[in-house]
Amino acid sequence: MHIAVLTGGGDCPGLNAVLRGFVRKATRNGHTVCGIRDGWKGAIAGNVVEIGVEQVRGIVQRGGTILGSAGVSPEVVKNNRDRILAVLAENNVDALVVIGGEGTLGGAQILYETGFKVVGVPKTIDNDLSGTDFTFGFDTAVNVAMEAIDRLHTTAESHHRTLVVEVMGRNTGWIALHAGVAGGANGILIPERPFDLAEVHGWVQSRFATSYAPVIVVAERAVPADPDLLEQYGTHDEFGSRYIPNIGQWLTAVLQEQTGHDARNTVLGHVQRGGTPTAFDRELATRFGLAAVDVIDDGAWGQMVALRSTQIVRVPITDAVGALKTVPLERYDEVSLLFG
Repeated sequence: MHIAVLTGGGDCPGLNAVLRGFVRKATRNGHTVCGIRDGWKGAIAGNVVEIGVEQVRGIVQRGGTILGSAGVSPEVVKNNRDRILAVLAENNVDALVVIGGEGTLGGAQILYETGFKVVGVPKTIDNDLSGTDFTFGFDTAVNVAMEAIDRLHTTAESHHRTLVVEVMGRNTGWIALHAGVAGGANGILIPERPFDLAEVHGWVQSRFATSYAPVIVVAERAVPADPDLLEQYGTHDEFGSRYIPNIGQWLTAVLQEQTGHDARNTVLGHVQRGGTPTAFDRELATRFGLAAVDVIDDGAWGQMVALRSTQIVRVPITDAVGALKTVPLERYDEVSLLFG
């Protein structure tokens, strides 16, 4: 078969490892492979290149994706469905492997429903895709955040400051939770659990009372429980959800005013996406790439490879795009005794 592969959405450590594993096994099994540049954007534009073993040599340790990526909504894929199918036909593509998160895989499901042969591979640093225990890129993002928290502890102690670290987490708090626990944060704020500002104030004061300085980790879309604060300082996103822009900066200013202690804010932002993937992410991504070839050889179209415990399994793509995997509140509650 002639198989096309694309990487969509935000770049993510481990994407190149998937491509390497997939291309090497696919060619060994008698398939030929082409890459679609820049995700669904390239599929619409007809930006298709042939790739083989030579093109994927030495890329397992590289971050980003050699194919490029772009964020394209499922609605755009739906509106350009005929054009995408025409591009695939023009390039004699028999099947398509889509590597991406909820939005990118949503586009894959739309294409699959036309009858085209599609296989999914989960990708997101947020670890919020249903159907899989972990996605590659998440471990790297957590380690980057953890190392930053480790460093900030020392400067917080030296200057007796409150340090607020804002990490990625638009809808879920997986990065904040894992990095905060691993980094010994004195408080963690996640979107799933609106926070009580008075409680956060208490954590900070408790830390200073023991002659230590606090480090608070906050996901970018964590929100206060007080509706008046949301009304006064918040705005709406494109989906109508209310949030406070630059929540880390806002919280830093509030804590400094309320506690009388100097405070600083650090926003890790896209540094969490970039750089060299961890060993865990390289290995998981490689396994996903290899498993995707097996899905093709078995003709199990409309399926996504996934991690369950230590095993690579197959689940319908619809399992990944139906609802986000959020942090269970009991997981948050079990570590909250460490705060303050």
